[in-house]
Amino acid sequence: MRSRQVVIAGAGVAGLTAALAFARKGLGVRVLERAAALEEVGAGLQLSPNATRILGRLGVLDLVRPSTVRPEAIVLRDAASLKELARVPLGASAELRWQSPYLVAHRADLQHALLAAARQNPLIEISTGATVTGATVDAQAVEVGVEHDGNAVSLEAEMLVAADGVWSHSRRLVGPHERSRFAGELAWRTTIAADGETGRSFTSLGSMQAVTTFLHRGFHMVAYPIRAGTAINLVAFTPGAAIAEQWSGETDADALKRASRGSAPALTALLDQAGPWTVWPLHTVDSARPWTASDRIVLIGDAAHAMTPFAAQGAAMAIEDAYTLADVVASARYAHGLSQWEAARKARIASVARRGRLNHMAWHASGPVALARNLFLGIKSADSLAADMDWLYGWTPPGWSEAEL
Repeated sequence: MRSRQVVIAGAGVAGLTAALAFARKGLGVRVLERAAALEEVGAGLQLSPNATRILGRLGVLDLVRPSTVRPEAIVLRDAASLKELARVPLGASAELRWQSPYLVAHRADLQHALLAAARQNPLIEISTGATVTGATVDAQAVEVGVEHDGNAVSLEAEMLVAADGVWSHSRRLVGPHERSRFAGELAWRTTIAADGETGRSFTSLGSMQAVTTFLHRGFHMVAYPIRAGTAINLVAFTPGAAIAEQWSGETDADALKRASRGSAPALTALLDQAGPWTVWPLHTVDSARPWTASDRIVLIGDAAHAMTPFAAQGAAMAIEDAYTLADVVASARYAHGLSQWEAARKARIASVARRGRLNHMAWHASGPVALARNLFLGIKSADSLAADMDWLYGWTPPGWSEAEL
């Protein structure tokens, strides 16, 4: 190889995880971020054991863990009665079962930890204000065109990894003008202080030791503590019309009230108190489309397969993508393994997407379907509910041995 440098477009969770994974294999990495500065953005996210075990391997888990919370359970509640419908044990039992913790965090805290680890690694260089403008592939390398601070430059690399999110500008290098699609759902997000009046109102409905999901035919809301328990992340999901193609926007605040009509008065009051809400349109990407081109350009994370968040696996799938891709590229399997990597990742992404669709259908059920759902959940033991997640949370990268867990 003339160059073992990897160029990565995007310095989000996917891109920085990929940078650390490639550097761990001894490859030089250049991360290109379009934004002029790496700012604190995003909201809460859930880091299930399939993600935290990789973060541990990359030296990131110890950096992010002080700002996270390890919930004791995932709890499903009926939004109208506030009755508990099901409880999946987490905490110590999850760590024992899946050999890694289940954590909840603010996305900015995870990104900060990834960035700190990347800046400590001499094999990783991060450039802001840098946009990939094109790529030319030959038999031995890829020439990446970049606009950096108004100047056109060219970088030679072994591979270009597009990790620039759901509205990826690099996706066109793999597929012709492939765009994300609005999923017909809006995410309403806000963060409240745990020690404030609204935070105290929440504790009468949910727990600071759990991920609580309130189920309702018109909406559902997920709530959990973040920032070492000093804040609470709230995110509600409703059907809605498309708004601007950006991470957040403004829409009619009364839409959430209308969707939640029939909820318990205490929950309705919390929705009023917790505002203002930032509205995020949910966009997806067809994961069946190609992720690779000429064995030199690869899409990962939301650039490849953005999905609705109803399985809480967006960040985890990006982390899995990044780690497994670096393993394939750095090994002798690279010559023939990239297509196998893509096929294996697509199969797993499809399974996660199916789980998300099932969750959404169950959480928004009404009438007899809701009664059947509640009956089914009522007869399931906590251990059985946990076992249903073994395929997801218990996943390990190919080649890991029991001794490595």
